[in-house]
Amino acid sequence: MAEDYRRIADRIAADIASGRLEPGRRLPPQRVFARRRGIAGSTAGRVYGELVRRGLVVGEVGRGTFVRASPLPSGRALAEPATTAPVNLELNYPSAPGQSELLAAGLAPLLRPDVLAEATRTASAAGTRAAREAAAGLLATEGWRPAPDRLLFAGNARQAIAGALASLVPPGGRLGVESLTYPLVREIAARLGVVPVPLAMDEQGLCPDALAAAHRSAPLAAVYVQPTLHNPTSVTMRADRLRELADTVRDLGLPVVEDRIWSFLQEDGDPLAAYAPERTYVVDGLSKRVAPGLTVGFLVVPEDPEGPEEGAGRDEAAAAGALRSGGWTAGRFALEAAVRWSGDGTVARLVAAKRADAAERQRLVAEHLAGFTVRADPRAYYAWWELPEPWRADTFAAAAARRGIAVTPGPAFGAGQGAADAVRLGLASVPPPELARALRTLAGVACTRP
Repeated sequence: MAEDYRRIADRIAADIASGRLEPGRRLPPQRVFARRRGIAGSTAGRVYGELVRRGLVVGEVGRGTFVRASPLPSGRALAEPATTAPVNLELNYPSAPGQSELLAAGLAPLLRPDVLAEATRTASAAGTRAAREAAAGLLATEGWRPAPDRLLFAGNARQAIAGALASLVPPGGRLGVESLTYPLVREIAARLGVVPVPLAMDEQGLCPDALAAAHRSAPLAAVYVQPTLHNPTSVTMRADRLRELADTVRDLGLPVVEDRIWSFLQEDGDPLAAYAPERTYVVDGLSKRVAPGLTVGFLVVPEDPEGPEEGAGRDEAAAAGALRSGGWTAGRFALEAAVRWSGDGTVARLVAAKRADAAERQRLVAEHLAGFTVRADPRAYYAWWELPEPWRADTFAAAAARRGIAVTPGPAFGAGQGAADAVRLGLASVPPPELARALRTLAGVACTRP
């Protein structure tokens, strides 16, 4: 009942107020908390949600939930005072000035009753001809353009990833992933009963030799990779590495799911699909380009290696079936909106604005974290900070939480054991002046000892 979880939250709040739970203390994972208290896991989740709502803790379940602190005593102040309001550098949702006005103008034609009637009909995973043409133009690069009839649509890019993996990897199958990978891919794999296999990376990203060795050890069913502005390191593969990786997956006969969700921040560069079109499933979406709550996911299925007659429709049918059975297909209204925003230049204007915004935020990182080991592409909306000794990722995240700043510890991205002592900074979701203050505060923390 509601009173039960609130009473538990009240007791935790009392412990925080009395000092029994000191600032920076990491709360146990929800499942451990539930077991200790003899309550359901769902109740534990509501307790933690209530503590977040009251502003008593910060963080995300699975990455760490920490007790917040009031400002530090003057004798222990940092070079930069603690921020006065929570700053969440875990979230990463870019927004451009005037975004709502641009989107509203594009939606206006959809509000005509005759148009709205058509836009609220159901749509299959294949969407509409207009949507496929618009998406093909949106995803095209200088050396690659997807064929419209190879496009499928999901509610968002995460669902497109899930649909691709569900169609490629059977339960119990092995999925190759970079040793640092998008955390939600691990969650998707767990729900599908798929085993993620971490693959070594270097300064260019996934190592083809490591992929081949893992497949020889025990066959992989597929590979998930982020060759462009890799999250969290922001590494982008050069053309020679893309060719090498393409040759490797072709020799091994492996399908690849290529995540290009952040690729819009680059003005040039081709995807892996340009080098291995018959092996590559391309995933992209509108959430980062447009707005997080107005999403469409794109899934480009590979070209048929057996030719248009023998292999036609096989990959599309499997992927479309996975999207349909998972309830992951896109809504017709979202598709119609995407067509209009693409056609009237709204997406292009938002992309240009966000490229400039990302560059400005990276300038702030370079200024305020100068002297530290930070891996970041000047076009990316995130930075990978390899912490100075003796800091560890979880300890640093706790220290940041004491000052009202949420960062993502490196182990959240680790597909295997021994993730680097680093944190990822999401740069997109807070205003630049607030970001600058947070970066100064974090630099001050890093200059102290745990």
